[in-house]
Amino acid sequence: MSDRLPDHAATESFAVELAASLDAGSVVALTGPLGAGKTTLVKAVARALGVEEEVTSPSFVRLNVYAGRHPVYHLDLYRVKDSAEFIAFGLDEWLDTDGVTLIEWADRVPELLPAHSITVALDYDEEGEGRIVTVTDGPPDS
Repeated sequence: MSDRLPDHAATESFAVELAASLDAGSVVALTGPLGAGKTTLVKAVARALGVEEEVTSPSFVRLNVYAGRHPVYHLDLYRVKDSAEFIAFGLDEWLDTDGVTLIEWADRVPELLPAHSITVALDYDEEGEGRIVTVTDGPPDS
C-alpha cells in the first residue's frame, strides 16, 4: 500500500488507521531519510493509541516508553551503527513485548526484526511538498 501524505491532517488520518491495526506484540519498522516524518508519524500513532503525554524523539537515549491502550515502546536507531551495537545495548528485548514497538531507522537492523513486523517507509514526494508512505508486511529489506 502506498499513499501520499500532503499535510498534517493526512498524516494524522494515516496514523489513526495504522494504530487501529496494531495489537500487543506489534512491531512497526519506520524507514526513510532524515526529516521524512518518522518522528511525526510516531507521535501521531502514539496519540491514536491513547498516549496522553508528550512523545519526544529518543535519539540520544534510544528508547522512550509510554502508557496507552497498549504500552508504546519508541526506539530510535539513528545513533546505533549496526546489529551488534543494537544487541549490546539490549535493545533486542523490545522486539517481543506486551505492547506496540515503533522503531525509527529500523533499516539499520533488518535481520533482527521479527517476521511479523510492519514496515512503514516514508519519503518526500517528487514536488517536495508532501510525503509518500509505503506500508509492507515484514521487516525492511537489508
